[in-house]
Amino acid sequence: MNYDPVKHALGRLFNQFTFTRKVFYHLLDILLLRTWHIHRELRRFSTSKRGIQGISVFDAGSGFGQYSYFLARKNRDWNILGIDVKTEEIEACRQFFEKAGLKNASFEKGDLTVFRKENAFDLILSVDVMEHIETDEQVFSHFYHSLKTGGMLLISTPSDQGGSGVENHDDESFIGEHVRDGYGMQEIKEKLKRAGFEKVETKYTYGKPGKISWRLSMKYPIILLGISKTFLVLLPFYYLLVMPFTLLLNYADVRMKHNSGTGLMVKAFKD
Repeated sequence: MNYDPVKHALGRLFNQFTFTRKVFYHLLDILLLRTWHIHRELRRFSTSKRGIQGISVFDAGSGFGQYSYFLARKNRDWNILGIDVKTEEIEACRQFFEKAGLKNASFEKGDLTVFRKENAFDLILSVDVMEHIETDEQVFSHFYHSLKTGGMLLISTPSDQGGSGVENHDDESFIGEHVRDGYGMQEIKEKLKRAGFEKVETKYTYGKPGKISWRLSMKYPIILLGISKTFLVLLPFYYLLVMPFTLLLNYADVRMKHNSGTGLMVKAFKD
């Protein structure tokens, strides 16, 4: 059972109206543990830039656009550019952001292996993207050159400690579109340094609490939806039961320091 077809089907379902897309974003904010981790880092970045006008952000692989939405709403004087390879996602984001009245975010179809804009961005955000790209070092180099001096690259990606749902060597990835199951911590540090970044910080996410939360809030519902779409009717009742547990687990995962985890949070700085 692959995650991506179900994810895209749910996205199309919620894309029908502005209100339902906002609901979809809020559901992702609550359910996806990676969003908890990303939002925490984005708040820290925002605090560090308080009082500075015209911050420029590159949402590299913007997908549904939920992170661009988070930043555009909270920082009206920031300029956000979202790039994605999928036309459907770009058009949906353009239409939604126009209807939502958020003029500080724009979206373009583009390929991260090609896109490069010299010294243009204060922040580059890459969430669950690099595991899809074979020529990752080429993209890291583009990121480095596209950042302004003093800028930060923020990456969230599966780790090699069970990312993509791969617990054992012979397991098949739960995410069908991945070209790698996950990064080793040292591996991604070395690749980023070869691209030009001198300062790189890494930490594990999805530790023991996060693994349980992911199964309850994402993996099991996706598997059931893959078996039968009729489970969609039962989803609200399922989440009413598991939500209190997943929220506690997400909170614990964000607050704890993990010696291992199925996710990686990486910050790289251009000096």
